[in-house]
Amino acid sequence: MSIDAITLSVIQAGLQQVCDEMDLSFSRAAFSPVIAEANDRSDGIYAAEDGSLIAQGAAGLPVFVGTMQYSTRTLIEMIAGGTAQAPKPGDVYIVNDPYLGGTHLMDVRFARPFYRNGEIFCWLSNTGHWPDTGGAVPGGFSASATEVEQEGLRLPPVRLFKEGELDPEIYAIICSNIRVADQRIGDVKAQYAALMVGETQLHALLDRYGDDTVTEAIAELRRRAAQQMRAHIAAIPDGVYTSTAYVDSDGIVNEPLEIRLAISKQDDELTFDFAGSSPPCLGPMNSVLATTMSSVYLAVRHIFPEIPISAGAFEPLNVIRPEGTFLDASYPRPVSGCAAEVSQRIAEAVFAALAEVLPDRVTAAPAGTSGNFALGGSDPARGRDYVMYQISGGGYGGNADHDGLSNGCSTIGISKAPPVEIMEQAFPVLYERYALREGSGGAGRHRGGFGLEYEVTLRRGNARASFVMDHGRFGPQGALGGNDGAPNEVTVWRDGASYTPEHLSKEQGIPLQAGDRVHVCTPGGGGYGHPHERAAEAVLEDVRLGRYSAAQAREMFGVEIADQPLAVDKVETKRLRGSPHKQD
Repeated sequence: MSIDAITLSVIQAGLQQVCDEMDLSFSRAAFSPVIAEANDRSDGIYAAEDGSLIAQGAAGLPVFVGTMQYSTRTLIEMIAGGTAQAPKPGDVYIVNDPYLGGTHLMDVRFARPFYRNGEIFCWLSNTGHWPDTGGAVPGGFSASATEVEQEGLRLPPVRLFKEGELDPEIYAIICSNIRVADQRIGDVKAQYAALMVGETQLHALLDRYGDDTVTEAIAELRRRAAQQMRAHIAAIPDGVYTSTAYVDSDGIVNEPLEIRLAISKQDDELTFDFAGSSPPCLGPMNSVLATTMSSVYLAVRHIFPEIPISAGAFEPLNVIRPEGTFLDASYPRPVSGCAAEVSQRIAEAVFAALAEVLPDRVTAAPAGTSGNFALGGSDPARGRDYVMYQISGGGYGGNADHDGLSNGCSTIGISKAPPVEIMEQAFPVLYERYALREGSGGAGRHRGGFGLEYEVTLRRGNARASFVMDHGRFGPQGALGGNDGAPNEVTVWRDGASYTPEHLSKEQGIPLQAGDRVHVCTPGGGGYGHPHERAAEAVLEDVRLGRYSAAQAREMFGVEIADQPLAVDKVETKRLRGSPHKQD
């Protein structure tokens, strides 16, 4: 039969709604602020045959699009091959092994087979960022790990829930290997409940439209997503487009890692080749294959956001396996920075390669770091241990239409920083400052957005701080003549003396005592177009609002402002000699 357009659209929206309700249930039921407030999670529906993506929640992390598809496929293959236990109705698998389609160990995935008439119709899966999975440092973001065992507990696919019941022995093994284990049950039950909500809602959708109709709609949606992606790609001139992006260091060797990318466009397909990128590194900035592929997918999704999320959208994107590079990590390479940091450098390389050929769609580089800051210690006032995990936003790159967004979420996700009030209630910290980082956006015709500046003080007890961030050595790249954004900065104040990590934004286990402070400035976005092309009125408005000083306006944009402005109509501006624009 042939499905009509209205029914197809309704079913597409229905599948999306199932995933959105799973997302909402997960966040509302979770205990940890990183899930409940920051929404560092994702839920989706995947094909029974090969794990291909059918639908994902709109508020889920984009980087999980490819990894959860890869992870579900790997689980199906392991079940078929007898290396994973075959499921029964009500079973839920848990897995966080990065080499089996994952990211880093803190991203824990649940997968539940969805049955109709005694057969698996599809898989429901979700991923949540657990605040801790053990390892050398609280929070799992070890900046100097040299093998994955130092990063935490690694779980192959095992049935944590068997026919709807939590397996107490497996759960006990997990709890005995992680910090603040007594607090994990809330997140575990929330993650499980989200899958139950998905099962209920998906049954309702199938009951309403029929299994055959929904199955046909899923196939048609996949076909159309591929068709739309191919149409967009076909409009790009055939050719090879190259770029280079850099990771500050691997946390062990204080030298940058190179991501070299060549994108070949032919007819209606794109091929991504990372040959020549740096070899596997000693530290935790290696990327597993699933994350590398997912990073390419999400970058293209940023460029063509109107294409529906489906496995079909990825079919015209061919990623050559980057063997022999740090973008194809295998056991026991450490990988704690792959999803949060390296993935964003990969996306940045895609943007940089396509900026000239797609100037109306591609932005300058965004901040490109999740700002991973973990603080672990014991709170003497409450008599319990804690692990605090802080993510933070940064500036987006300018684009053909407007300036970049300030303090936006990371490239890889829609997650947001937890509210300061929640963090201060949950942990023994005080935020002394939380503000935009004025002047951090790269100059351009459309400037980059501004990063974030915050300072947090440990109020009581002792703790250890760890950072896995990036863009501390190089700021986010400008595009088409725009300037780079300001780089990341980290300063730790201990006993009144300042300390800057050797690797700038990567270090682990820094001891803190009450009164010590951590000060972080996140990157601004890259500028788009030559700075002297920026309208003088726009520069004036930035100065009036305190975003740049008059001296910065002169140096960066070639605009001289006669007086520190109080009101726009009282200030004189002029273009300096050599500007491509006439004096206003």
